Amino acid sequence: MTMPINHKFAKHLRELREKFGYSQLEVSEKAGISYKHYQDLESKENPPIAKLDCIEKLAKAFKITPSKLLDF
Repeated sequence: MTMPINHKFAKHLRELREKFGYSQLEVSEKAGISYKHYQDLESKENPPIAKLDCIEKLAKAFKITPSKLLDF
């Protein structure tokens, strides 16, 4: 069975964050989103679908393009 896209995105976010050595709080602050929302985006249970403006903010936080953020 194929993993839903929101779960793939959550896994990719965790991997990126760990690669950059950031905490969840650091990423949320760099992206200008709430810590709780970032935690939810990385959730293994039922992560929400990220909106385009959030994807753009997260890409800037990781200093990558939105397309690279979505390359998983």
